[in-house]
Order: sequence, then structure tokens, then C-alpha cells
Amino acid sequence: MRRKENVDKKLIESFKELAKKTPIEKITIQEIAEGAGVIRPTFYNHFQDKYQLLEHIFTSEVIKPVKPLIQNDMLDNAVVLIFVQMLKDKEFYSRVYRLQGQNSFESIVKNSLYEMLLDFIQESSQNKVSRYKLLSHEMLASYYSEFLGFIFITWIQDGMIVPPQEMKNLFNYIKDHSLYEIVREME
Repeated sequence: MRRKENVDKKLIESFKELAKKTPIEKITIQEIAEGAGVIRPTFYNHFQDKYQLLEHIFTSEVIKPVKPLIQNDMLDNAVVLIFVQMLKDKEFYSRVYRLQGQNSFESIVKNSLYEMLLDFIQESSQNKVSRYKLLSHEMLASYYSEFLGFIFITWIQDGMIVPPQEMKNLFNYIKDHSLYEIVREME
């Protein structure tokens, strides 16, 4: 197990270094493997492709650390930690967010958030059913993953210059106010 973790770590480091210089679409598996000091087939023993590697990086470095906070009703801390984790690797995330298409970084972010939120909702609801027929666990997880994902991607696009605490305040403001309240306050 330790060998697999070491190889994963080397592949991650190699991919991150390459991503800082080269668009994701142009990075080859061969380049990632060479940078990690392994042969190409070794990469495929660990990851299906570079997009799965990117998803692994995001989930292990950003999503996994916030799960305990979410499970303990510490949503504010979880949101701040997501921003902090991404800010730690600002150069990397400033490059990968540009990845578009079927395997876009935005879809990776939203899918990872969806899975985390769905797990939380299912664990927390314990067979409870909403009074609204359409308000399923999946719908709720989808809504919040889209909302959070949009905030994270917009933050990255804007250069990650707004501090994590302020982004958490923005998240809470939008979450806690109706559209009408927000528009009225803008006037």
C-alpha cells in the first residue's frame, strides 16, 4: 500500500509541475510518467487517464479534508477550508480551471462536491422524506454543488484574490438571502 501511495504522490507532483507550464490538454501520460520516474504502464496501474488523476488531486487535497467538518455541522469552516486548500496551490488551480469540454475542471469540481454533499444528506436524513415530492436528496446535492462549484470557479477565474473568509461570507450571504433581498440591497 505504501508503494502505491508513493507512486501516486510522484504522479501528482509530476502532473502539477507540468500543468504549471503546459495546458492540461497537451500534457501526455508519457510526460507525467517520466516526471514521476516511472514507466508509462505504471501510470495506468494507478489512474485511467490524466482527468482521473486531476479528479484524484482535487478530491484528496480539497474535498477529503472538509468531509469531517461537514459531517460535524461545521459548514462555515468547511467552505473556508476549501478556499484555503485551493489557495495553497494557487498556480496549479489557476491553470487547470481553464480545462473545458467533457472532462472540464468545473465538472470535476461540481461532481466531487455533489458526491460529498449527497453522502452527507443521505447520512443526515436517515430515511426522512421532504414534504415536497421533487426535493430529493439528489436534487438538493445537485443544487448546492452547482452553487458552490460556481462560486469556486468564479473565484479562481477572478485570480483568487478575495480572501477565503470573505468568500465564505459571500457564500452565506447568497445562501441566507432571497434574490429579492439581494437585489434590493444593491440599489
